[in-house]
Parts: sequence; structure tokens; C-alpha cells
Amino acid sequence: MTHHPILWTFRRCPYAIRARLALASAGCKIELREIRLKDKPQAFLQTSASSTVPALRLKEHVLDESLDIMVWALEKNDPMKLLDMPQEGWCLISANDGPFKAALDHTKYSSCYPDLDKLAECETAASYLRHLDKKLVGQSHLFGDRPTIADLALLPFVRQFAYIDRAWFDGQPWPRLIAWLDRFLASELFMQVMNKYPPWAEGDAPTWFNT
Repeated sequence: MTHHPILWTFRRCPYAIRARLALASAGCKIELREIRLKDKPQAFLQTSASSTVPALRLKEHVLDESLDIMVWALEKNDPMKLLDMPQEGWCLISANDGPFKAALDHTKYSSCYPDLDKLAECETAASYLRHLDKKLVGQSHLFGDRPTIADLALLPFVRQFAYIDRAWFDGQPWPRLIAWLDRFLASELFMQVMNKYPPWAEGDAPTWFNT
């Protein structure tokens, strides 16, 4: 039986992206197992009680909430002091994971929600993004001139919303938010965590992350 950490992940999932961002920032060596969401392997289903990514298999237990994975990694090693953040940062993450993500999904997948007003849902998301833009006045990140866990936790979801219609997004009056997102998309950290890996299959040699 293996005792090293195993991360089940899906490359484009924003929850999985932010887990990988924290693991990369902490320098945690893990085995990475990419899956297809439409063809989930049995080993993954036996690992994750929720059957969702990301899921981090540790020796004694499983973490299958992305924020729990982020905190676990950064509590092990946090050279960038990402956890050094005011309480407001946790409130921003809660708003991101609750009302903003719901509005994002209702906008991006509007055909799945015929009873909802797509424009109203888009405006709910946009209101949150305007708040973030105001947070960025005079600084490069949400809480100053260095990133915190809030930046890493929110950026993948802002990216997902932006690419519903990038031309529309870039035309909105949130220039600081656009600059914040674009710096992230051009960063070595983002490039690192978005490497492509083939889907895992039983018997494959380990794919190591952060080696």
C-alpha cells in the first residue's frame, strides 16, 4: 500500500486548480492522478465520498474539499506567507464559493437553469467582481503587494467567469481586476499547475507533482 499523498484532479476544474496552486506553492511532493469526469475510475470513487475533484488521499484520511487541501499544504510549508491574511480574506472566499460560484454556474450553464434570468445572474456575479476590483485599488493583490490564499482561491473562478465571454469581460469597468487576472495567467505558477497529463489508469507508474 502506498503512503505518499495522492491527488485526484481534473485539469480545468477551478477547485482542483486552486488545490494545485497551494500544493505547488508549498512545494508538496505528491502523486497526481488526472481523471476524466465522464469516466471516473473505481479507485477514485472509492477514495472520494463526494465523487468530486480534487481529492487528496493521505495516509490516515482523505481531504475532498479544495480549501481544506490548500490549508493542509500551506500549514506544512508556506514560504510566501499565503496564510498571513486578514479575516476579510476568508469572507471573500466564502462569498466566492457561495453566491458568486452559483451565479457563475447560472450564467455559464444557463440552459440548465431555464427558470433563472441569465442577465440577472450575470449581474450578481459582476457585482462581486466590481467589489474585488475596488479591493485592488493601489495594490497588485487583494490584501497588498503580495498574494494570499484568497488570491489563489479566487483566481481560478474569476478566470472561469472571464472566459464565458472574454471580450465582454475585458470591456467591463474593472481594469484592476483584469490586470490581476492577466498577471496570474502569465505567471510561472499558473503554467506549472496547468500542465497536461494523461488520465490515470490502474497500473500506471506514478506521475509526480513538484519534483
